[in-house]
Amino acid sequence: MATVTLWSDSDAEAEPRVRAVFADIRATRGSDFINNFWRGLANDAALLERTWTNLKAVMGPGALDPLTKELVYIAVSIANGCPYCIHSHTAAARAKGLTAEQHGEFLAVVSMANQTNALVNGMQIPVDPAFRVEEGP
Repeated sequence: MATVTLWSDSDAEAEPRVRAVFADIRATRGSDFINNFWRGLANDAALLERTWTNLKAVMGPGALDPLTKELVYIAVSIANGCPYCIHSHTAAARAKGLTAEQHGEFLAVVSMANQTNALVNGMQIPVDPAFRVEEGP
């Protein structure tokens, strides 16, 4: 059960800032669907605008391909224990071509990283000098 009101389309139509963001979400995604995350954020128009603007910038065209960005988002969502984001970004990754085989391999990598991270943290293994990433020029 949500802790905030999930805005309906008629609620959004009554608030110009929310209406504008919902319209941009629909246009950007080429879909009439507005998911519950955005409907919840509509309770704070400034937060809704800021979050949508930032998400478009980060998830938009860049050096990383769209599927890689979705996989990173899923991995962070797994680490943070966010079922909503795991589901929504897995759906987005599938829409961008993620296969069942890739998903299985991806989950194996995430699992292995979690295991080895826990071991390294538990043993407090120092970073090898050869692995240190120093600031570049």
